[in-house]
Formats: sequence, structure tokens, C-alpha cells
Amino acid sequence: MRSFDVVILGAGAGAKLVWNGVRGRSVAVVEPALVGGRCPFLACVPSKAMLRAATAWRLAREGRFTGLFTGAVPAREAYSRAVAHRERLVNGRDDGAAAAALERTGAELLRGRGRVVRPGVVEVADTEVGYRDLVLNTGSVPEVPDVPGLAECPTWTSEQAMSTDEYPESLLVLGGGAVGCETAYLFAAFGCAVTLVQRGPRLIPREEDEASEEVAQALERVGVRVLRNTTPTGARRHGGGARVRLADGRTVEASRILFATGRRPDTSGLGLEVLGLHPEPGAPLTVDDRCRVAGAQNLWAVGDVTGVSPFTHTAHYQGRVVAANLSGHVVRADYRGVPRTVYTDPVLASVGHTEASARAAGVDPLVAAFPVSGTVRSAIDDAREGWVKLVADSARGVLVGATAVGGRAEEWISEVSQAVRAELPVATLVDTVHPFPTFSEALEGPLWELASRLPRAVAPAAVSGAG
Repeated sequence: MRSFDVVILGAGAGAKLVWNGVRGRSVAVVEPALVGGRCPFLACVPSKAMLRAATAWRLAREGRFTGLFTGAVPAREAYSRAVAHRERLVNGRDDGAAAAALERTGAELLRGRGRVVRPGVVEVADTEVGYRDLVLNTGSVPEVPDVPGLAECPTWTSEQAMSTDEYPESLLVLGGGAVGCETAYLFAAFGCAVTLVQRGPRLIPREEDEASEEVAQALERVGVRVLRNTTPTGARRHGGGARVRLADGRTVEASRILFATGRRPDTSGLGLEVLGLHPEPGAPLTVDDRCRVAGAQNLWAVGDVTGVSPFTHTAHYQGRVVAANLSGHVVRADYRGVPRTVYTDPVLASVGHTEASARAAGVDPLVAAFPVSGTVRSAIDDAREGWVKLVADSARGVLVGATAVGGRAEEWISEVSQAVRAELPVATLVDTVHPFPTFSEALEGPLWELASRLPRAVAPAAVSGAG
């Protein structure tokens, strides 16, 4: 039996940071599908490429910019061109280049689904492989709503939607989280008739109330019909599509139904019971701040399977943490600075606490906001929608959260992420000088406002008047 220092089950986003970060140790990576995981082939990369194309096509149709383009093509043709660009970008979902890059690091790729058969041993394609440390990076799978008749209807997961060239005349999106909102925006922007159903009163419910409303308005501007406070109660095939009955008595007809009701960690069939672990189906694995799985020795986990902040960049971060610990360092994960993004237009980016969550955590929040239109960059780019809102802990004089809408916020939210994670004093942040003209200048106004309202003990000298 061959043995390795480290065996990684799953070659998704976080795994790459592990196999690249433990040089000098023997590594095997077990993957039954695509090296690189969902993100580069089925999720983040193709969806953002399609969203970029949709935004460009809409821009070409606006009267103020039409003269700068050679001519906007019809919606269906624009969609087909966007799909062609997407397929070039994901290389037709051929992971050969990614697999070769993995093996150039010295790691070995084993194709198949890995399963623990006894402590220190996994089985891959009927072959046993030994390990000293095992890293689980098995990701997550889509949640499928339990609705009578739904199984008989034409449906998509978000992955299927991002790997097909089908142009649905109409689409029903179930779920108002980030994936649901982005997918609804994308298809509506290309002229598809889209209805989005959200069970609660707000889209993106974890975010600030006003941010949730901004996302709803962005969807409605491109023609999405947003139905809140309702759920599907039944469905049946209707013509070539589906007819769905909602709890409020309304019905929705659509060519396709897209599931965006969440994902659950994939722990099935891993043989974890051999290690004394018995996770409930769909439940995340509990990890400590070094990403070690609770209740087992030499077992680590990264990415969606941990249930912690399920973003690709979180998996990357956890991969670095695991690699450092496997290399003999003691490194602990701190998730306070992990940003959250929704790539509608305008984009939503946030980090840390909202005003409400700060209060719930026992923080007395100071809040200051500033409109994107207050920057010169907004006039240059003709992008006047949006705002930034900062939340500070009044007792300590540090930022604990921020939300930004518009102004390419996804590109500069990490500045605030660092401030939140490092607990940098507002007294320090007011001295940050941003290049002109940029959207990031929108941070300066609310920072100075917070500084002026902080108690004298934690306010900057220039604002408090201290000598």
C-alpha cells in the first residue's frame, strides 16, 4: 500500500492552497470530478463572466452610450455570444491544465471518490492509500426544495444554468440569496422573463435592510418580478415548462425553475464513522480555529464542508491556515474580515457586522454613511448609484463592519476587511489617503464623521482637539 504525508479528499478551491503550501511533504489529491472544483468551471468564474457580458450588453443599449458602440445585437444573440465567451473561459470544463499544474508541484492526483476504510487509510477506486494527515475538501451540494410535483418539472441547479447554452424564455428562481439574485439578474438582463420567489420579507437577509432593498431595486430595474413572503407549495408540468403554485395563492409559469435555496455540506459516503464521527446528513463538520475537525486526530477540513462563511475566498483562507499548521506553524483562522459580495449591478459588498448584528452582539454602534455620488469618480463613470455605511464600536473606537453598494465596492472592500480584522483604530484610518479619482474616496467622509463622534478618549487628536 502506498502512503502519503497528506491526502486531500477533493481538489476544490481550498485544496490548491494546501498542496501548494506543504512543499517537502508527499501529497495525494483525490478528486472524482474537476480539479479546481465548482468555482472555475461551474460557479464563480462562469457566472461572473456572464454577468460582465450582460452588463456590457445593457450599456450598449442605453441611449447615452449607444453611439460609442457599433450596435447592440438582439438579446438572444447577445446571450449566445456570452455563452461562447464563458465556454472559452472555462476551457469547455476540461481540467487537464489544472491537473497538470497540480502534478508539477509534486503532488499526485488520484481520480475517484475517496472513503476512509480505517484510521490512516482511504480507499480510492478499489485501491487503498495510507495517510498521516487527511484534509476534507468535499464541498457542498444543492438543496432541492421538497415541493410536490417539482421533480416532474424542468429544473436547473445554478451549476446547470452556468453550463448550458439553453436560453429560457422565462425562468422562476427559488431563493433570494446571493446565487438567486445574481442568476435572476443575469437572465433578466439578457431579456428573459424572470420571477424570483423569496420566503422572507427581504433578499440577502443577512445584510443591512437598505442593502437588501437596493438589490431588490436592481433586479426590478432589469425586469425581475420579485415576490416576497411566499413559498412554492406545488408544481406540475405545463406545456414545455412548469406551473408553480405559491403559498399566497398566486401561480407562476416558467420554462425553467432554478434552485437557489442553499447548499448543504457534502459528507456522505466518506466513511467518517470509522473515525468516530457521525455527522447528520447535510450538517457541517465542526472545526476549531486551526481547521482541525473536532473529535478526530489528524483530520482537517476546509471550504463549504465546514459550513463557515461559504465563499471561495473563505476556502482559500482556510487552505492557507491548514497548510501552515501542517508545516509546523500554529496559525488560527479569524473570520471577522471575510467579505461578502453579490455581483448584481450595482454590486453589494460587505464585511463584519451590520448595525443590527452589532447591537445583537452587545456592541453600541456608531454609524456613518456616504453616497457614491459624492465621489468625482462617480461622475466620470456615470455611476451615481450606491453608498457606503460604516459601523464602529463606540467604546473601542474601531470599525466592526461595513456595507457598500455600487462604486466597484468589491475591489476596495478588503481595505475595510483589513481594518475590521486588525481592529485598526478609527484614529488611524482617518489618515488613509486614497488615490484621486477613485470610488474608495467614499470611505473618507464617514471615517471623519465617526472620528468626530467618538468619545474623546478614542477620537483622533486632530478631531478631538487633544494636544
